[in-house]
Amino acid sequence: MEKNGANRNIILSAKDLVKTYGKGEAQVHALGGVSLDIYEGELLAILGSSGSGKSTLLNMLGGMDQPDSGSITVGGRELRTMKDRELTRYRRDDVGFVFQSFNLIAELTAKENVAMTAEPSKGKNYIKEMLELVGLGAKLNSYPMQMSGGEQQRVSIARALAKDPRLLLCDEPTGALDYETGKQILIALEKLVREHGKTVVIVTHTQEIGRMADRVIRMRSGKIIEQTVNENPVSAEIMEW
Repeated sequence: MEKNGANRNIILSAKDLVKTYGKGEAQVHALGGVSLDIYEGELLAILGSSGSGKSTLLNMLGGMDQPDSGSITVGGRELRTMKDRELTRYRRDDVGFVFQSFNLIAELTAKENVAMTAEPSKGKNYIKEMLELVGLGAKLNSYPMQMSGGEQQRVSIARALAKDPRLLLCDEPTGALDYETGKQILIALEKLVREHGKTVVIVTHTQEIGRMADRVIRMRSGKIIEQTVNENPVSAEIMEW
């Protein structure tokens, strides 16, 4: 499959997204006509400073917020026309979310946290497989307080993967972590794409992270100002910032 998108399957298409919050002098134009496609099996980085609209865009791609106008199409379905039940099913089945805050339940072990999103038919081996996928096979019975920040974030990634989503959306996944721990998370996300064919979108203000992506979208003031294709993405292992 070519890096420029030729012969690649588009799993999500967003067209002319507009979003405004507030009224009068307090009005904020969060998105001003944003369009993009997301391709199956790619690592996409959306870069921008605070207030650029990148998190608003991510929330709309995940069905957590709706645009004032424009469309988001997934598998021939348009999110704005979905009924509440259909939209809930989309968020539950098609999208995995990873946030800056880990959002783990303190009273549950790693495997119990991951099991929360897995299909009931999935057994213990499947849960273990998800944790092994992010390098935590030895932490099945550990509680969040017994794990480092990086380990907790990897549990949250495994939890998002347990429902086998078509799209993994990561909002500042390294934002609450130190440098070395953040690099571990990026290596784990990179592995999901390169070795397991997952589709991962990372929203971040850290410009260097764009070097590991197949494509980079830069945002400013609610608009996409640049799109770049990386013919030779840099391995997360050797990145520094």
